[in-house]
Amino acid sequence: MQVIYEDNHLIAVNKPAGVLVQGDETGDTPLSDMVKEYIKVRYDKPGEVFLGVIHRIDRPVSGVVVFARTSKALERMNRLFQERKVQKTYWAITAHRPEPLSGRLTHFILKDATKNVSKAFDTQSSRAKDAKESLLDYELIGQIGMHCLLEVRPITGRPHQIRVQLAKIGCPIRGDVKYGFPTPNADGSIYLHCRALTFEHPTLKQDITITADPPRAQFWDVFAAHWR
Repeated sequence: MQVIYEDNHLIAVNKPAGVLVQGDETGDTPLSDMVKEYIKVRYDKPGEVFLGVIHRIDRPVSGVVVFARTSKALERMNRLFQERKVQKTYWAITAHRPEPLSGRLTHFILKDATKNVSKAFDTQSSRAKDAKESLLDYELIGQIGMHCLLEVRPITGRPHQIRVQLAKIGCPIRGDVKYGFPTPNADGSIYLHCRALTFEHPTLKQDITITADPPRAQFWDVFAAHWR
């Protein structure tokens, strides 16, 4: 677990792919417990450590996850996310080039909670009357052979939004068999990474950007010049 930002109110880590942010029925140790243990040991904290889960990224996704170390920070950060005042930047690797090379995608996403899968519709039809409008901006920022590196900025925060919207335009993320890529990655990860979060610090009242490098993996290494 790599800590990439830390102060009295916030702590951010670069989440490895395959790790849960918060515990679920699997019983696997979540990132939140790892961060609590880190704080407890580093600061020699007696008793229970407070840690607020502000947001989540999918288990097979890597990248920036921010937690609150105080209730004040948790309340203010929750409000920033609810009001869409957090700029989220993701990187995705696909095997197909989008056309056009940049633009905004607008779909209506409906999640099937029983199957943990989302579906994107072009319009809010009668069969998707409960679907929620989902918007993201994307741009092709690198291409080597058949491998395309996209920068994605989701505007809304729907379940599996980036994965399902890219798949909808014929650009499923490498390794993401749930949304149409033909082969999985051996470790169960997908090539989607939360590169950065930009927001107003809850107490300093200054804009900060927290950035995380992608993991060392075959296709990320192909594009390593973009962040090294």
